[in-house]
Parts: sequence; structure tokens; C-alpha cells
Amino acid sequence: MRSLLDVYADHPEPRRVAVVGNQPLEPDEERAKAVDAADLVIRVNGFKLDDPGTPPTVGGKCHAVVFNRALRATRWVFENYRQRLYLMVEPGRLHWEPDLVPGWWPADLGFVPVSNREVTLPLSDALGLPTGEQATWSTTGTMAAWIARTNYPEAELILTGFSFIDDPNQTSWMHAAGDSCVVGPEHQIAAEARLLESWLQTSRTILLR
Repeated sequence: MRSLLDVYADHPEPRRVAVVGNQPLEPDEERAKAVDAADLVIRVNGFKLDDPGTPPTVGGKCHAVVFNRALRATRWVFENYRQRLYLMVEPGRLHWEPDLVPGWWPADLGFVPVSNREVTLPLSDALGLPTGEQATWSTTGTMAAWIARTNYPEAELILTGFSFIDDPNQTSWMHAAGDSCVVGPEHQIAAEARLLESWLQTSRTILLR
């Protein structure tokens, strides 16, 4: 996967990688600058970008999109899609999810399925989740962060837009694009918060609130 990500990054050995979750955030010029200064920017599901003339919040750069079949596509998801890498995580394939291309997917856009063996299950082990036996797995945001951290262990990792780090007991959440949903019963976000917090303490990882 790193060889694919390298192709879409600003250069093939990123020194700084940003993963932007979908938490609504207040405008912050320094945060937006930090995201856009990254060599590789990964965004998640139905993300939002800063439009020209709007207050800087999460930046406007996007090299890769990590998404799942339940994606609620915003108008930013397919902008400049020929210049981005689309990685589809599909942990539900371990249990009940069919191997079907989503009906809303553009006919001329390819995507790369993310290996459950190489990504989902090792991440679940790190979280203490019995994904192989039970329908429980990480959120797409944490999968994106895991992909970044494990593929670029030597890089500085910038995380932003991860609400569960500060609120691991929430049962629903708002998205930056304005919609909301419940936290799915398959997710254990308190475990995800502990994992990301451990990175903040021991690895080259920073959180921009």
C-alpha cells in the first residue's frame, strides 16, 4: 500500500502525513496551514474541504480518501478524483457485507480495496477487538490513521477531526459537512481513543484540536 500512497503524495518519502477526520471544527488558520503543509493528506468518508474565500479550518489538500460502503458522499469527495487515491475499507466482508460496487460510485473511477488481513485484523488486535469472531471493528477514521502510522512510521503524523479522543463515550456524532449519525454498535471508540492517545504519548504523532 505504501507504494500506492507514495505515488499520490507530494514526494515519495513523506516526512509529514496528515489524517483528517470529520469532526466539526472551528476555523483555525494554523491548523489549516499545518494540514496543507503535509506531504501526504488522507481524508475520511464524506469529508469537507476549505473552499476559497471561507475561513481556514481543515485545509484544502487531499491526496487519498479512505472510505467505506456506507459513505455519504459530499460535494468534495469526488472533486479532482483523478488526482487522488481511493481506498475502500470493508471489514464487514469478514461477516455479512456483500462484495458489490456501491451503486453511487462513478463508473470511470477505480478504487483499491484495503486488505482485511493486512490492515483490519492487525488493527483490531491492537484495539483488543475479536473481529475475526464477532462483528466489531474500527471506525474508518482510525483505520486511516493506522494506515498512515504503519506505512510511515518515520514520519510526523498529524491527526485532526477525531472527536472520540476527547469524548470516547459519545453515542452519536456530527460530521463537518453538517449531517449526523449514531456511533455504530460495531465500533468501540473508547478503545480507539486509548490507542490514539498512546501514539500521542510515545510516537511522532500530534493532535490538532
